[in-house]
Amino acid sequence: MSFDADVTACAALVERADPWRFRAVMAAPLAARQVLFSLYAFNVEVARAPWVTQEPMIAEMRLQWWRDVCDQIASGDAVRRHEVATPLARVLTPQCAQLLDELVAARRWDIYKDAFEDSAHFARYIDQTAGHLAWVAASSLGQADEQVVRAAAYATGIAAWLRAIPELEARGRIPLLDGTREGVASLAKDALSRLAEARAQRSTISRAARPALLHVGPAQAILSAAAKDPGAVIEARLPDPVDGDRFGLAYRAMTGRW
Repeated sequence: MSFDADVTACAALVERADPWRFRAVMAAPLAARQVLFSLYAFNVEVARAPWVTQEPMIAEMRLQWWRDVCDQIASGDAVRRHEVATPLARVLTPQCAQLLDELVAARRWDIYKDAFEDSAHFARYIDQTAGHLAWVAASSLGQADEQVVRAAAYATGIAAWLRAIPELEARGRIPLLDGTREGVASLAKDALSRLAEARAQRSTISRAARPALLHVGPAQAILSAAAKDPGAVIEARLPDPVDGDRFGLAYRAMTGRW
């Protein structure tokens, strides 16, 4: 797969909308970048679809467009020409396309203002968004233990979620089942525990698959800050995953110790 105009467009999209993952991809080998930029550009398109309109039906239609793309890839059909969908089709297996379809479906929660049903619903949302994306990325690059990847992705997903809470609440969403200081601290501590467990099993992630987890690094500082000072979440004082990770990313890229 060449680094063609479509992949370049994907990279530009990720750079604008997801600088956290963009920096991690730029620290990866060239061959991995080609895969990751296509996946992460897809994630950007899907993640922003519910927010570009106040009309739920239009948002549903935008998400359905991407579900149709995933279905076409899973079925082996030709994918409509699109600067993100076209390179995405070149890197996905049918099984991975089915997982990304579930990711798109999970994003329907973002359209409406209903709270999560329960803790299982919230955990499933994080796993189907952050977890599915990370697993598709890792498994597309090389051999990896799925549960280890998903544990690391869950921690990173919670870190990103906590940083997004002020904006989510400003948009009328109910992002947490327990928004008390104790509830926030407990959520962050649980994510930290999963991250530690995943890191203890780094050896189960092949060298080829490790670039899919280079973005995990900043999660620890974010989660630690939230666990220590839950008020930092609503006051938007959590560490920045880009500015606070300039040296850490270089270390992870050299050592593979995500």
